[in-house]
Amino acid sequence: MNDDQDAWSQTNIRLLILMPELSEYLWLCHFFRQNPEITVDITWCPDLADCEDLISNAQFDVVLWDSAMFVTSQTVFLQYLSVAGDNRPVVALGPEPEAFGLPPARVNGAADYLCKGNLDCWNLGRALLCAMFRQKVGDLVQGQLGRDVARGFINRDLFFDRLQQALLRAERQGQRVALLHINLDDFRSVNDSLGYQAGDQLIMALAERMREKLRRVDSLMRIGGDEFAIIIERVENSLDVTQIIRKLISGLNEPVVIEGKPVALSASVGIATFPEAGNTPEMLLRQANRAMFEAKRDSGTSYRFYNQQLHLTVGRQLTLEADLRSALRGRQLELYYQPRIDLVTEEVRGVECLLRWNHPERGLVGPDDFIPAAERSGLIVPIGYWVIEQACERLKEAASLGYPGMVFAVNLSFRQFHDRKMTETIFRIIYNASVDTSLLELELTESAMMHDPEYAQRCLRELNQLGISFALDDFGTGFSSLSNLQHLPISLVKIDKSFVQKLGESGDAEHIIRAIISLSHSLQMSVVAEGVETAGQLEFLRQHHCDEVQGYFYAKPMPWSDLVTFLENRNAMALTGPDAL
Repeated sequence: MNDDQDAWSQTNIRLLILMPELSEYLWLCHFFRQNPEITVDITWCPDLADCEDLISNAQFDVVLWDSAMFVTSQTVFLQYLSVAGDNRPVVALGPEPEAFGLPPARVNGAADYLCKGNLDCWNLGRALLCAMFRQKVGDLVQGQLGRDVARGFINRDLFFDRLQQALLRAERQGQRVALLHINLDDFRSVNDSLGYQAGDQLIMALAERMREKLRRVDSLMRIGGDEFAIIIERVENSLDVTQIIRKLISGLNEPVVIEGKPVALSASVGIATFPEAGNTPEMLLRQANRAMFEAKRDSGTSYRFYNQQLHLTVGRQLTLEADLRSALRGRQLELYYQPRIDLVTEEVRGVECLLRWNHPERGLVGPDDFIPAAERSGLIVPIGYWVIEQACERLKEAASLGYPGMVFAVNLSFRQFHDRKMTETIFRIIYNASVDTSLLELELTESAMMHDPEYAQRCLRELNQLGISFALDDFGTGFSSLSNLQHLPISLVKIDKSFVQKLGESGDAEHIIRAIISLSHSLQMSVVAEGVETAGQLEFLRQHHCDEVQGYFYAKPMPWSDLVTFLENRNAMALTGPDAL
């Protein structure tokens, strides 16, 4: 048996358990004793303060992480791994079912996710072994890449040594050093669709392009499956760095032909400079990592420089993300409902389901304050499924109260399309709810369709076959044209409130609204205008045959109990005559 075969047959696992409760740690140890197929050398860490030192100074095969452990987000812990120069696999453990816990765990970099309620000695052992063996395969490839200096890569030890020497030279000569942290956006989809071998070919091709754009004095390293770090020396100011970054971006933006197919990816680049962002290799990598996450807020390939304000902003964002995780577990989230009114009959044709957060300290928090944090952290995926589940429950309740034909519209985030089991999960939710799917409407924005058009179209077609309808939200604020929509199963277009609110003030807004209504109707699509607040706006929309409206003129978003009262009052007024409405 050769060394490689012996490594694969090894069943000893050096395991780091990150878990705050002693009772749950002992519970896990009991599971390991029941499994004769593996021998586990366990290190238990109940405190975040000790986490970074352990990761930096000890060797582990796998990290088993209780995702409810820290008051900060998953992103913080994964940053510790990155800063420590580590890419060992992480298996997350949490209370949510796999359908809810797995998507955010994978988005944040975990190799697998296990639900505590479904845990036994066998599935726990298999998850750890699979994570460790997948890492061994990756290490074989990574080790080859690290040794292949001719292709532009250097290994980890040499990289940190070069960065340390670069900092010392810059300090002596009064110069700057820039560290770039590059992450390929949604690289996982390449592996899922084309296979891991094609993914490796793509990585090598992009590395070769970057090497061509760099100077001989610069150093390139692959620090993860889809991440690179670059040391830029002998720069005088941020303009010098920006010029180099633009060259890199031009190379990254060009599609790479893999197996005869052009593959295009965007990248997020974070930059930290010495001495402004720090004076040690570890600190620079940490700050570049933070800037990279900030760059991910922008669509397409983008870059951000680290600064002190970013440090403060990231701290607030991570606290918000941590609170949001607690909110999802602690039933702090609530749906509000805004009626949609038919302009011909004045009836309530449906409602839009809008998310609110009952924060224990801040009170009622609006979506503008927390949805961006949910999308950055990946929490928007399980939250989105929760919203669909709640909408289905209310849809059934509305029918029992005497409103059987009312449509419930739910917003679908672009991050939902990152979950390759989206269609399957939504199907399971509506199947368990046993609702009339023709009354469930999913609203999506143009940006959601632009992320991965082919996959998005396939998802829409599959869900449409189940009877679900689709609406294009905030139309007019993106880049699509109505002519493109005829290829999608979209039955309704929503005019963004920014146009509606300019009615009477801007002739352009009136022309745009008339054009959207006319073209939508020619494509057999209904039109809803958002943000209607005045009688003048309402009259203009009615004259130009807009189908439905929603806005403060009729009602603000309201809790379910208030919506029921609103519907009862409108029914009572309808009985007294149309003028009462």
